[in-house]
Amino acid sequence: MAPVRIVQPRVTYADLERAPEDGLRYELYDGEVFVVPAPVPRHQLVQVLVLDVLRGHAGRHGGLAIGSPIDIVFSQYDVLQPDVVFFSAARRHLVDLDSVIRNAPDLCVEVLSASTEHRDRGRKMQIFARYAVPEYWIVDPRAETIEVYQRVGSSFALIATVSGDEPFTSPTVEGLAFPPAQIFQIA
Repeated sequence: MAPVRIVQPRVTYADLERAPEDGLRYELYDGEVFVVPAPVPRHQLVQVLVLDVLRGHAGRHGGLAIGSPIDIVFSQYDVLQPDVVFFSAARRHLVDLDSVIRNAPDLCVEVLSASTEHRDRGRKMQIFARYAVPEYWIVDPRAETIEVYQRVGSSFALIATVSGDEPFTSPTVEGLAFPPAQIFQIA
C-alpha cells in the first residue's frame, strides 16, 4: 500500500470571489493564499503621497493611478494587491473601471512594512517580473528612499536608489519626474 499524501489544492481567484466577506485582504502566490495585514499609519500616509504624485502625473499626461486595495489578477493562481499601480495613457484602455484588472500595470509600487518586506522583495517581485511589469518601486518610509527596479529579461534589476530633493525621473513612465522627498513629507 502506498503512503498517504496530504494534498494541498491550489486556490484560484474564482475561489476568492466565492469566499464570504471577512474584512481581510488576500493575495495568491502560485495558488497559495496569504493574508495581507493592515498597514501602520506611516505606511498609509506615504502610500497616499505616492498615489498623489502618480495621479498628478496622470492628470497632466494621461493614464490611471490606483491605490490598494485593488486586485491585479495576473492569472487564476497569481493575484496581488500592490500598494499603488499606474497605467500609462497608451495602456489606460486595458482597465475597465467596472471589472477586475487582468493586465500588468506599467508601474507597481510597494511601500515597505515590517510584516510584508520579505514578500515585497521576494515572491511578489518575482511575480511582477514574470508577468512583465516594466517598473517596480520599493518605497522605504523609514529610510526615506525609493528603490527603482526595471525589468531586464525575465527579472528585475535595481537601477537606482533615490532620495532627497533632487528630481528623480522614471525610466519607463514617460514624463514622470519628482523629488523623492515629496512622498515622505508626512509631518
